[in-house]
Amino acid sequence: MIYPLGGWAFLWPLLIGFVAAYLLGSIPFGLILTKLFGAGDIRKIGSGNIGATNVLRTGRKGLAASTLVLDMAKGFLAVFLGWYFGGPDLATLAAYGAVIGHCFPIWLKFRGGKGVATFLGIATALAWPIGAISALVWLGSIAATRISSIGGILSAVSAPITAAFIGDRQLVEATALIAILIVIRHWQNICRLLRRKEPKIGQNSR
Repeated sequence: MIYPLGGWAFLWPLLIGFVAAYLLGSIPFGLILTKLFGAGDIRKIGSGNIGATNVLRTGRKGLAASTLVLDMAKGFLAVFLGWYFGGPDLATLAAYGAVIGHCFPIWLKFRGGKGVATFLGIATALAWPIGAISALVWLGSIAATRISSIGGILSAVSAPITAAFIGDRQLVEATALIAILIVIRHWQNICRLLRRKEPKIGQNSR
């Protein structure tokens, strides 16, 4: 019998790596921190999202910053461990696993965040120039518009473009797929942007 991709001996480490990255990515740091430090259930505040932008709506800037850093760290760690234990193929699968875990965490009935912070950590681990440019696009867009969703979308879309300049086809494909997921997760934000009703940072979500 012929097995694809080299057979089960080749596939099982990739499968385990993907699942481990998914579980790491699915840790809802925004929810954990807000509950732990008495800021309530983040799912009942603002947009109900578990990411740093919504945590900021609690008025706890420290918790929002911590959520941002931890969400980035879990993406970075997932890809770093993938590289360490299995090379580029496992690192790419870990990238997918981490961002899917953040967006669709099993612990929260698959209702998670939008993946931007986790993506920034993933991009940095995959190739630091991609992470650096994505972060600059994110920060620049937010500084110019004060709209978090614009920063997140443009940051994600910039990644495959940067990867194309680097000349790594696998990175182009990986970052493009993740960017598509992030854009889809921002669909409601895009609709509000088109209606000019998307709230700015510091305003209540509509």
